[in-house]
Amino acid sequence: MDFNNYVRDIANFPTAGVGFKDITPLLKDKTAFKAAAKALLHMVDGQKVDKVVGMESRGFFFGPVLAVELEAGFIPVRKVGKLPADKISQTYDLEYGTDTLEIHKDSIQKGDKVLIHDDVLATGGTAAAVCTLVEALGGEIVQCNFLIELGFLNGKEKLKGHEVHSLLRY
Repeated sequence: MDFNNYVRDIANFPTAGVGFKDITPLLKDKTAFKAAAKALLHMVDGQKVDKVVGMESRGFFFGPVLAVELEAGFIPVRKVGKLPADKISQTYDLEYGTDTLEIHKDSIQKGDKVLIHDDVLATGGTAAAVCTLVEALGGEIVQCNFLIELGFLNGKEKLKGHEVHSLLRY
């Protein structure tokens, strides 16, 4: 299946000069959604995974699906003020500003095998911040897994030392 047919470009969103990859056409098509989930799962290729970590907000679309299929727990990483229990945080740079993410302190146990999933790998700041959080809690990252990689932004460079897989590359 050509997943490119289910991704549309939105110019100047969320800010001027940013080209946004909108995956809602893929999500609303049950055949494409299911096929994309299976393809993302196939990229994990039988690795043992204890936890799938998904970043707010679009990492929540496929992250829980992958967790169910991998018989793993799902851990949400959220923006500041969205998690109720004890947490740690990490601030990072975006292609259009800065942001901070948080994770519950009790979500990852030392030695947990962790799959990190998000919809898009752009500059790598979000994924690198999540890697920092997971490793601070003692998790072992088995893979960083993305629906889309914007290769021209060189986000993979910030994830050196981690296995990175993307379903689509632009």
